[in-house]
Amino acid sequence: MDKKYTIKDIAQMAGVSKGTVDRVLHNRGKVSPAALEKINEVLNVIDYEPNLIARNLKNTKIYKICVLLPDPEIDSYWLPCVNGIQDAVKEFKPYSVNITIQYFNPESKKSFVSANNAVLNLEPDAVLIAPVFHKETIEAVKVYEESNVIVNTFNNQIESNAVKCFVGQDLYKSGRVAASLMNLILSEGQIAIVHIDESLKNAVHMQEKEKGFRSYFEEKKLNSFLLTTLKLKHPNVESKFLNFLEENPDLKGIFITTSKAYQIATTLSGLKDKKIALIGYDLIEKNVNYLNEGLLHFLIHQNQKRQAYLGVSTLAEHFLYSKEIPETILLPIDIINVENADFYIY
Repeated sequence: MDKKYTIKDIAQMAGVSKGTVDRVLHNRGKVSPAALEKINEVLNVIDYEPNLIARNLKNTKIYKICVLLPDPEIDSYWLPCVNGIQDAVKEFKPYSVNITIQYFNPESKKSFVSANNAVLNLEPDAVLIAPVFHKETIEAVKVYEESNVIVNTFNNQIESNAVKCFVGQDLYKSGRVAASLMNLILSEGQIAIVHIDESLKNAVHMQEKEKGFRSYFEEKKLNSFLLTTLKLKHPNVESKFLNFLEENPDLKGIFITTSKAYQIATTLSGLKDKKIALIGYDLIEKNVNYLNEGLLHFLIHQNQKRQAYLGVSTLAEHFLYSKEIPETILLPIDIINVENADFYIY
């Protein structure tokens, strides 16, 4: 029962060539109906895993999966996601799965809505969404549900029964991890929780990180710390942050809830008299540079490449192999410092 059958074994049992079996299993060219039937009979008998693939090869349907992704040319955080999606494209290309990316401007709600409309016109079987805009994503998901389109989300979580699967981190716990790291660096003082370039009201991921961060200090009863929330928005990030520093001269630590810790580090790099602990997210190049310089103490790696790949692959495997789509796929919360950053960069 545990025997592992090779292509040679299957070819001998079916009375066909190894090349014919390979073409059936990997959809690499034409196979006669008679040969296909013989091979499928063998696959059924031995319960060979690619059996499901072989059966699907007779199905002429091409499954369409669309990914709604922020434009990495506008925000480089999303660039690894493209690589993850391309990995999925290569993996499932032989199996009648069409995977495309629809980009939108992560700074424009209008662009996000327009991208969703463009995807709907493609009549996809499933979509994977990075829900940068919470309210607009909820509305889009309702429309997809009415059109019988399966929806997965990644990176940011939304509350909707219509979403089949979320891939990402537990953002609340990642905030707690950041708080515990900050507590290792500092024993007391004022800490700023900084949100950059996004509407906090419409960005659940930032809210969850802040909730987790604050909960750690509250539960540990660390009353020697003062937590302050600061919202900064382009193009006035530097000027408003400098004003905040003037008003809060005893600031000891900063937790940045987005991938833009480098914007704070850039400003602090010009203030030699300021020694402030910085913790942020994501291994984008500018963040890693400041990590190596010692201006950033820790980064939390969200592994966005893996998130995007899993978000797509669970959909493809559902269509091809009838695999159940998991409700949640949580990735580890990786803590990065100057000593181990090189192992995570790709």
